[in-house]
Amino acid sequence: MRCHHRAVPIALAAVLIDAIGFGIVLPVMPTLIVELTGGTLPEATRIGGWLAIVFALAHFFAGPILGNLGDRYGRRPVLLAAMLIFAIDYALMAFAPTIAWLFAGRLIAGIAGAVYGPANAILADVTPPEKRGATFGLMGAAFGMGFVIGPAIGGLLADLGPRAPFIAAAALAALNATWISIWLPETLAPENRRPFEWRRANPLGTFAPLFGLKGAAPLLIVMFIWQLAHQVYPSTWAFYAELAHGWDSEAIGWSLAASGAAMAVAQIFVTGRAIALLGETRTVMIGLVIGALVYAGYAFADQGWQVYALLTVGALQVLAYPSLNALLSRMVDASNQGALQGGMASLASVAAILGPLSLTQTLAYGAEHGFPGAAFALASALAWVAAIIVLMFLIRRPQSDQKAVA
Repeated sequence: MRCHHRAVPIALAAVLIDAIGFGIVLPVMPTLIVELTGGTLPEATRIGGWLAIVFALAHFFAGPILGNLGDRYGRRPVLLAAMLIFAIDYALMAFAPTIAWLFAGRLIAGIAGAVYGPANAILADVTPPEKRGATFGLMGAAFGMGFVIGPAIGGLLADLGPRAPFIAAAALAALNATWISIWLPETLAPENRRPFEWRRANPLGTFAPLFGLKGAAPLLIVMFIWQLAHQVYPSTWAFYAELAHGWDSEAIGWSLAASGAAMAVAQIFVTGRAIALLGETRTVMIGLVIGALVYAGYAFADQGWQVYALLTVGALQVLAYPSLNALLSRMVDASNQGALQGGMASLASVAAILGPLSLTQTLAYGAEHGFPGAAFALASALAWVAAIIVLMFLIRRPQSDQKAVA
């Protein structure tokens, strides 16, 4: 798709840099935590979980604030500030002398990482309503590409030391900030701006649209449990790979890149066709069951080739989220779709807080007792619970009730 406004590639680059910056440091995080604390790898896993929670909490509260600041002062200064903060943050973590500095860096990264709201607002400002769906699809593609590129770069740079990927992330963010400052035009006209209101910036208020969805409780519960289970990847993969398989940072980086690429292929070539052929409800069930089986496979895999075989098949678990989202979107009219997606994003943020807390602690406990796959066993159990709920409340309900949901 040809970019119809020069602000579009700049906004997409901001999201791409954010995703690369997040992914680039994942392969070296276990090594850096061990270096800073002098502890064991299971102990580092627990600390890694708390670092993820700090990031998610900051992201949860900062998202609505940045969005409202963009409505008040314009998109350009908010996006520029976020990129500058990113550059400073990754430089801070690159030279962090203690673990406390790393926690400070993750807090700052969580705040600056809430760039999706302002970036999406830029796309909405410059895109006609009938073309926004396709343009927003580019945003998802940018994030997916960043999560493939980031871990691969991080794994390669790990040969230069665990701090090298942070320096690279800082340089990328600084270059992007320079690009924004020179080329990004302001897309929000002065007459369309409104005063900043703390009431609108309350992150808890974004849950309100979910409370008004009649009959949606089973779907919302399934969505939350599934997102909770899916947190096993960003919060534990690097630690699991080293504990269970003895992989170094480069091997971890390539495995993350391969997983991201496989899921991207499944999203592009399989999801739409599966939903069209089978319908949302059956597609949800397939995604959940595949996820549950693959998580269990990771829990007991003892050879590297098994991991790559699982991540190839496991890419089909991406069928679950868009199908659930499609079912929920049918429950609201067109004027409330944005509010629904905001509520869903808040639900995902809560999962990003609770998931690392439970999964990293489970991984550490299991590793200390000879079962480094414990976190994936827990994720598998959660996925099975979600699948059982779908079976009980959606697939087996009377046909008349099915039509109300699907």
